[in-house]
Amino acid sequence: MLPASAAARALLPGLKALGRIEAERTTSNGKSDTSTRYIALSRSLTPVKLLDTVRAHWSIENHLHWTLDVVFDEDDARNRKNYGPENLATLRRLAQNILRLHPSPASISSKMRRAMWDQQYFFELFAYMR
Repeated sequence: MLPASAAARALLPGLKALGRIEAERTTSNGKSDTSTRYIALSRSLTPVKLLDTVRAHWSIENHLHWTLDVVFDEDDARNRKNYGPENLATLRRLAQNILRLHPSPASISSKMRRAMWDQQYFFELFAYMR
């Protein structure tokens, strides 16, 4: 972790430090991939705390937003005017919660598919909203 220079602080007010993380991962086919990430920080952190903070951020991204991005195609939404994006985001999260609360062990995408095919199952999903 490096303290931010005067030039960097001028461009980004409140910048206290810059972090650099080199990550290595091995894919399922055994191929190794290395990436370097730079992080702008509003306070100075120890290397361990920086890693914990970055992991916590990606944990939220992977567990919450991944479902919305992949299953509900949120990133491909084309609505841009007025309150449309906010309204649809609220409906997506409501649908996600309804599907998650249902006791079936099936995945959210499987539950969505089944609800499209079976009207009785669609109504059954709402019975668990309590």
